[in-house]
Amino acid sequence: MSTTLNSIESDRIIEMAWEDRTTFEAIFIQFGLNEQEVINHLRQELKPASFKRWRARVQGRKTKHAKLRTFIEGRFKCSRQRQITQNKISKR
Repeated sequence: MSTTLNSIESDRIIEMAWEDRTTFEAIFIQFGLNEQEVINHLRQELKPASFKRWRARVQGRKTKHAKLRTFIEGRFKCSRQRQITQNKISKR
């Protein structure tokens, strides 16, 4: 790893890696770590069972790579999700 990370940055990288829709490219932009460096970081920081669980979850997941996503911008939103207007959830 090219940079030294403090505990807050390390925790945030782990959190972003576990999020389904956060791409490795987003982690690179924010922290300068490419995919392999993120994998190595998680291998060092997580328990072996947790790392194996994460790898199984991420393996082949299209949302973790910007080039493989089916949508270009924005976020996925369920059709049943309520609209949020001015910090109040509007009723149907």
